[in-house]
Amino acid sequence: MNHTLLSWPLLVILAAAPALAQGEPASEWPLFRGDSVASGVARTPLPEKFELAWSYRLEKGAFENTPAVVDGVVYAADADGHVLALKLEDGSELWKREFDTGFLASPAVRDGRIYVGDYDGMFHCLSTKDGSELWNYETEAEIDSSANFYQGNVLVGSQDAKLYCLDAAKGTEVWKYEIEDQVRCSPTIVEDRVFLAGCDSKLHILDLKTGESVGEVPIEAPTGVTPAVHGDRVFFGTEAGTFFAIDWKKAEVAWSAVEDRGSPSIRSSAAVDPRLVVYGSRARKLRALDPEKGTELWSFPTRQPVDGSPIIAGDRVFFGAGDGNVYAVDIKTGEKLWNYEAGGRFLSSPAAAAGRLLIASDNGAIYCFAAPK
Repeated sequence: MNHTLLSWPLLVILAAAPALAQGEPASEWPLFRGDSVASGVARTPLPEKFELAWSYRLEKGAFENTPAVVDGVVYAADADGHVLALKLEDGSELWKREFDTGFLASPAVRDGRIYVGDYDGMFHCLSTKDGSELWNYETEAEIDSSANFYQGNVLVGSQDAKLYCLDAAKGTEVWKYEIEDQVRCSPTIVEDRVFLAGCDSKLHILDLKTGESVGEVPIEAPTGVTPAVHGDRVFFGTEAGTFFAIDWKKAEVAWSAVEDRGSPSIRSSAAVDPRLVVYGSRARKLRALDPEKGTELWSFPTRQPVDGSPIIAGDRVFFGAGDGNVYAVDIKTGEKLWNYEAGGRFLSSPAAAAGRLLIASDNGAIYCFAAPK
């Protein structure tokens, strides 16, 4: 295994991080992409050097999603039907629940509650204390979408082609919106707008209060990735291998960039800050573009596709790849700074909280990296 340590100085650029939404403390990672705008940007510094602090393994388990971290507790859900809580400090198990289904969606945590949808289309609200079910809501198809929050409501998409807005405390329906094909992405929220990148080959822009459409933009191909927002632009890629920057206030394409090697699919959600927008490609690379112009800044090759989504932390980009490695690369050059060879495949994305980096793999393991003791 290659456990190369980082040796370069850490620069934390707080101005690059998005503003915190209410209920999103800086030391936590409560949602799939870290915040309501799906920026994929860590708000607290990660150490200059890493070591494996702990790992937790589920026998015959498989993770394809991202853990949530709130109040020093890691919450995870796996494809074999386990929902569990671990201590962030040492990885010890606090509780574990088993369901007769599985979870591809990442859990979202707020106000002592865990929100996560399953293979069978059931959206669950569980207590963070012991995993007991507080309420559930049945959709008509599998849920791959992770939840997001707006005021007192929780939003989640389903493969039944609908986005649901529910009362977060009671689980009662506030409104729902139907598109022409599946919703696999997580909803992204900015101000009073919610964005859906749909399998119907459109970006949908909805009013959060009414659930009505206020605009849509054709994107030429289906997609299941979660849109990332920085300023007036929404960033995401498609199954046809085109990466879009869309001006959401004008509801028009600002620029687009096409993948090489036969335009392979993009199944990685982007991370974005003022310096770059970065995402994984099935062309076996991590790719960074100028967020204003769409020109390529650098790319980093891997041995297998990168379906997981990267995160930005200071002057580094972290991601897991299909080759079983967790990588850190320089945000300016794309040069490799560190990697950890874990084996298996990483289809999930990292989470960063309280100075620690977490990621889960399809071999049923959760890895936590921290500063050397």
